[in-house]
Amino acid sequence: MRMKLKPLFVLAMASLLFARIADAHCPLCTIGAGALAGSAAWLGVSKSVIGVFIGAFAVSTGWWMARLIKKKVIPYQMPAIILASYLLTVLPLIPLLKDYHPLYLSWLGTYGTTYAIDVFLLGSIVGGIIVCITPWLSAKLTALRKGNLIPYQGISLTFGLLFIAGIIMQVVA
Repeated sequence: MRMKLKPLFVLAMASLLFARIADAHCPLCTIGAGALAGSAAWLGVSKSVIGVFIGAFAVSTGWWMARLIKKKVIPYQMPAIILASYLLTVLPLIPLLKDYHPLYLSWLGTYGTTYAIDVFLLGSIVGGIIVCITPWLSAKLTALRKGNLIPYQGISLTFGLLFIAGIIMQVVA
């Protein structure tokens, strides 16, 4: 058995010599968001917080995959891939992680109106939006600093905003 694995191992190591560098959105962000979501579930935090990290993970993965495809096949290909990644990641998890909380809007209607909000879905939307706006915020921060980057600025900004959103969602939802 060991003799069969050795040629496969050598072949796998040799293939690394010919591998191309991937032009990805941010593999660290993708892995980090997934790890944070798993850690949140393990620690027993609110499903809204898990939603924040799952949404961030789904959008970051979609962005990463969209940038790997060099040939444009359909109009709006990148947003379509990001949306597909989000939907294919979040929608299957809704039955497992759904958690409804009431949202009372006193100013709507004669006596107000109460809606049942799925906090996991709400959190995943918030996490996805954070990942989408972070590159823009990073560019604005760089412009404010006259072209100087903070070390690990993009990943620090992303994780910082996800962490803040997670704390807010834990307290509110």
